[in-house]
Amino acid sequence: QVQLVESGGGLVQPGGALRLSCAASGGIFRIKAMGWYRQAPGKQRELVAASSGRTNYADSVKGRFTISRDNRKNTVYLQMNSLKPEDTAVYYCNLEGVLLDKIKRFTSWGQGTQVTVSS
Repeated sequence: QVQLVESGGGLVQPGGALRLSCAASGGIFRIKAMGWYRQAPGKQRELVAASSGRTNYADSVKGRFTISRDNRKNTVYLQMNSLKPEDTAVYYCNLEGVLLDKIKRFTSWGQGTQVTVSS
């Protein structure tokens, strides 16, 4: 079973930066798609950034956030710069891929990490 462990969240002042990490374990052969989502209090979960060949960003984060990955570590990152109070939310990673048998596919979610942007 693929498990995702997120880290890197915290409290940051407006204009600051954070880098979220999402480390995957559990017999992964290949990550085919990755994404970061966020959910603010009282709001629906929304897509922040996704990549499966081509990369897409929510309009609200374009030019400020960057999604990337390290295939050797099976880790996905979200670099967040110029953070704003409206970026405050719980951030979740989502990965889709293929297991070591090269047949079975998986889709997994991280547990979420809190990002708070406040002075």
